[in-house]
Amino acid sequence: MIPPIADTILDTIGRTPLVRLHKLTAGVIRAEVLAKLETFNPGNSIKDRMALKMIEDAERAGQLRPGGVIVEGTSGNTGMGLALAAVVKGYRCIFTTTDKQSKEKIDALRAFGADVIVCPTDVDPEDPRSYYSVASRLARDVPNAWKAGQYDNLSNTAAHYEQTGPEIWEQTGGRITHLVAGVGTGGTISGAGRFLKERNPAIKVWGIDTYGSVFKKYKETGVFDKHEIYPYVTEGIGEDFLPGNVDFSVIDHFEKVTDKDAALMTRRLTREEGIFGGNSAGAAMAGLLQLAPHVADDDVIVVIVHDHGSRYLGKMFNDDWMRAKGYLNKTGATARDLVAQRTDRRLVTVDCAEPVSRAIQVMAEHGYSHVPVTDAGRMVGSINETSLYDALVADASVRTQPVASLMQPAFPFVDISTSLEALATMITPDNPAVLVRDFACGETFIVTRADVIQALA
Repeated sequence: MIPPIADTILDTIGRTPLVRLHKLTAGVIRAEVLAKLETFNPGNSIKDRMALKMIEDAERAGQLRPGGVIVEGTSGNTGMGLALAAVVKGYRCIFTTTDKQSKEKIDALRAFGADVIVCPTDVDPEDPRSYYSVASRLARDVPNAWKAGQYDNLSNTAAHYEQTGPEIWEQTGGRITHLVAGVGTGGTISGAGRFLKERNPAIKVWGIDTYGSVFKKYKETGVFDKHEIYPYVTEGIGEDFLPGNVDFSVIDHFEKVTDKDAALMTRRLTREEGIFGGNSAGAAMAGLLQLAPHVADDDVIVVIVHDHGSRYLGKMFNDDWMRAKGYLNKTGATARDLVAQRTDRRLVTVDCAEPVSRAIQVMAEHGYSHVPVTDAGRMVGSINETSLYDALVADASVRTQPVASLMQPAFPFVDISTSLEALATMITPDNPAVLVRDFACGETFIVTRADVIQALA
């Protein structure tokens, strides 16, 4: 049946299709795998659902008044949903986001008239520079402002309990056995998962996490471990804190997926199934294939395709970007070969609160010119001999100051399978080292210009 005329664009949110997958699962999973294409929402993502729900609930509660200003920290998609609704309802939007988000996402928000403030990624949520903190400050300081608060606003979960879950149940005729979704704010998987489990408690809900995020370890141990936190590339999933919308009692299992595997699967989803999904959809599909041994032939699995691939044209769908990250397979030496040649493979760090004299001692003992800096085990920065030398020459008393006073940006993380050629392009005067992560064993190594020169010699 052809849908009737919609009064506004907001009336087109929801009722998205399920599409059966064929090629990605061939030879790996014999079960029926269905993609829930949230790209069919007017803002091209699943966040349209909860954005509208949060606004309408705030209107009913008197929190958002006519002519008000919507403030939110967003990775892009929630902002798009809020901006779309704001256009129709007559609100102004101010969004904060991180510098790891794609340019396409930021440009799209501005296309809807939103003001966008870009904040650093590699800081604690409580840091006044974080996009969470900046959004909270704006909500306090801007007259007639309302902060959506997608992470802890339970209207987020309610939207998916009322809409997404019932749609999936109806579309599968109640046959669904597994729901697979990336976990960021937690609203989608918690709301839809709770609805589905109420209909059939045997349904399994699998959350897809990323390395550098705290969700999986917290689910399995109940421990919030800051040592799990470090920068990652995958967008839209994983967090370095526990959002109020993540209901761990609903999620049966978390599966971690590497940045590289998520990026490669994002491209495969488009090229093999014709589904132009975003980075989190690639992570969800990669996670499902990793879980293939736990799937029965007669299962019916629904995977959420959270957003649209057009928001990643400069990243996962850009060969130059993929090569620069070392994600495209190449022959020849890799970071694994380089690390294997070392006699001392330990990663040595200094804490940001330690005095500079301690950093000098560590560098001298190990012969290092670059050392990562941590804060409660989390990689937050770096220190190098060049900046250290300049500071000491200018003022010898700097030795007693905390390392944080001289700290440079944190080194980027790459997968241990990254080619030596790609590593060489990542090491620059502004970025003198790279941290190499072996996800299989959980170890991290540092690679410097000297290491690459030695390997190439």
